[in-house]
Amino acid sequence: MRAAEALKEATLLLAPDAKVLHLDVMDYVPSTFRKIYTDYYIKLVTKHPALWGILYQASSDAPPDAVSQKLRRAVERLSTRPLRSAIDEFAPDAIVCSHFLPAELLMREIGKGRVEVPVFVQITDFDLHRMWVIPRMSGFFAGNEEVAFRLTAQGIEADKIHVTGIPIMPAFAQDHERGACAAAFGLDPARRTYLLMGGGAGLGVGPVARRLTAADPELQLVVLAGKNQKALAELQALAASRPGRLFPLGFTNEVPRLMAAADLVITKPGGLSTSECLAMGVPMLLSAPIPGQEERNADYLMENGAAMKAIDEIGLEYHVALLKAEPERLAAMRRQARALGRPEAGRDAMRIVLEALR
Repeated sequence: MRAAEALKEATLLLAPDAKVLHLDVMDYVPSTFRKIYTDYYIKLVTKHPALWGILYQASSDAPPDAVSQKLRRAVERLSTRPLRSAIDEFAPDAIVCSHFLPAELLMREIGKGRVEVPVFVQITDFDLHRMWVIPRMSGFFAGNEEVAFRLTAQGIEADKIHVTGIPIMPAFAQDHERGACAAAFGLDPARRTYLLMGGGAGLGVGPVARRLTAADPELQLVVLAGKNQKALAELQALAASRPGRLFPLGFTNEVPRLMAAADLVITKPGGLSTSECLAMGVPMLLSAPIPGQEERNADYLMENGAAMKAIDEIGLEYHVALLKAEPERLAAMRRQARALGRPEAGRDAMRIVLEALR
């Protein structure tokens, strides 16, 4: 959803008169499929992450006639009429898919001659799963060179592959002055400031905040609890005993300014959230990556020196202490994050799409 919104905003910056429609494919598939698809994934990654990692790897490595192709055939049996009706009503000149599922559905429509406009695919992780390798697409936007290399190895023509990065909202591409951003949230810009992101559900941030602030009295810790009101209330109670040190927030659209005020972001290694950090030039401490795409994203970021990984709360405490003792290491991570960042990823991708229409 965030990648699609970023591409929409990028299009309007490049072509202000353009008409752009963001469709969520889950609104156009049968409710039973939607429930199975979302519940199955959430249950696996939260309750059985190791099993999810095995399935992720096995389905990506399997030969074309194995699991991934069976899933593809199951997807192709879905009725695409509601989605096609929405597309026909809007009558686009081009389509960009930020998830493999709509691209799979549209591949079938292209093959039957019912979709004739170019369809592009925006890959949203720093790794390539086989399900992203979809025939009949007009182009692929990759997050890095290795993803592009893997697309070629899977048979995608080189001239269809563009290394543009993972799209993020334009606010992450703007210049933000640290002092002003820190002051806006009551932070001291001269002190070490870490941003702990718990995702939209704000899971697990309370115990981590308690541990880190107890271990490091000099640290300013901003914690995002998302829409989890219970977690936010617990953090606010904890902050009362740590004045000037713990700053809890609920859901906010001010993440770019918070990142600008931060020396380090503690986060799960999702493709979008880590791309936002890279665009802002903020190094990361990656918290307990889920096997599969999160683990691959973490590998990429660590290989390139922009992040460290902690597998649990003890690991988080250790790495926070390590970076406090070795500020030069944190500075090097910041330089690498800045070098890896692609703040113009959305615009770079949409320039290619718009150029293809001329």
